[in-house]
Formats: sequence, C-alpha cells, structure tokens
Amino acid sequence: MPRFFVPKEEIGASFMTLTGENAAHAKVLRLKNGDEVTVCDAEGTDYRCTVSDVANGRISLVVHASSPAESEAEVSCAVYMAFAKSDKFEHVIQKATELGASELVCFPSARCVSRPDAKSLKNKLERWQKIAASAAEQSRRGRIPQVIALTSYADALARAAQAELAVCFYENEERLTFRAAIEERPFRTAAILTGPEGGFEENEVRQAAAAGLRICTLGRRILRCETAPLCALSALMYAAGEF
Repeated sequence: MPRFFVPKEEIGASFMTLTGENAAHAKVLRLKNGDEVTVCDAEGTDYRCTVSDVANGRISLVVHASSPAESEAEVSCAVYMAFAKSDKFEHVIQKATELGASELVCFPSARCVSRPDAKSLKNKLERWQKIAASAAEQSRRGRIPQVIALTSYADALARAAQAELAVCFYENEERLTFRAAIEERPFRTAAILTGPEGGFEENEVRQAAAAGLRICTLGRRILRCETAPLCALSALMYAAGEF
C-alpha cells in the first residue's frame, strides 16, 4: 500500500489533501478514486485512507481510521558518527533509517578529514533530512529520524551520555564487548558513537569515558567508518528483539 508522510497539522479528522511532492508521487503511482493509501504524521501515527478525488496537483483523501505505527522499534537508538569524507554519512543515514535509528547525529573529531563550514553544512542538512524521509517512507517507518549536526566533540559526548545505554566504539578496546554492554541492564534509549576514517585519538576515548560512555569493541576486525555504526545498530536491534 502506498505510504505518504504528511505534517500532523495538515491531517484532518475525516479528510486531507496530498499536495506538492506527495501529489507528484501519487501521480507517478497512478492512484485513482477508491485506491487505499496510508498517511503517516511522522510522529508515530498511521492513517488508513482512500482516494476520493484526483485533480491536477492535489489528491483528496477520506480518512477511515488511525492507529499507532507498528514499524517503530521499542528501543530508541541515536547514531552518532564523526564527519566522514564523500557521501559516507548519506549511506549511513539511509541504511540506519531502514534499520530503525531514532536520530542521526554528525560531529567533528580530531582526525576528521571532512570539516564542512556553516554554509555547506546547512545545505547538507537539508539533503540529509530528505534522504532520511525517503528511507523512512520506503521502509514503512512511523517516524522520520531527525538528522542533526553538532559543532563540537564535547557536545556530542554530552548529548549521547543522556541515553540509558551510551557507547563509544574504539578499535583498541579489548575487554568490554558490545554484547556485554547491552546485556548489563535493561534500557529503552541508546546512543552509539563511532569515529571518522582514522578513528578516535586516545585522549578522545578518555573524554568519552569521563562523560559516562562505555568504551566497547566491535570485534577483532577493523571496520570502515561507514560500516561500524550500521554493524552496531544491527546488533542492538537484534538484541532488542527487533529482528
């Protein structure tokens, strides 16, 4: 069934209208009167609707029922990834959204090669949020993850530390496995933090530990910066019973 995200304030109790990109998408799908569609408010509620009228640039819908989205994970997990070269973060945004991430957060660290300025970062954020929205629609999410850019590593640590399970991955850690950290105690919120192409410096790892993050290993193999967050998120969702 086709799925569309519509701002909550545009959803009526009995009727609503698809316009703009949603209407263009509906046209591509060749929707006609009587077709069933799902509309989501991006905040976790789905609306079952049928098409009542197809006009140029607008699709009218009748709302039949609403219900909580069934596709959202019970664990809210934010993915923190240091600025990376090329389109690596875009790849992570798309795949992490499909896997159930609640937020995608990028930040600078000592070994980051990519350091976008304020102007370019603003443009990137707009593009990144569209990628998250598209991936959420494709994977039938009930929410669109927020994409956030922080200005400092310290800000990333402070924000991540607010989660019940906050983890920083470090390739030289040998004692604490991610599995052990997950199994220590129940949690409903999580934050997983990974470094750039060159990894974290030792003093950054000490900063993370001081901020309250658990320093974990993801195994004996060195993962690329775009692989590590997706590996960790998949493991966490599996442990949470999502797969």
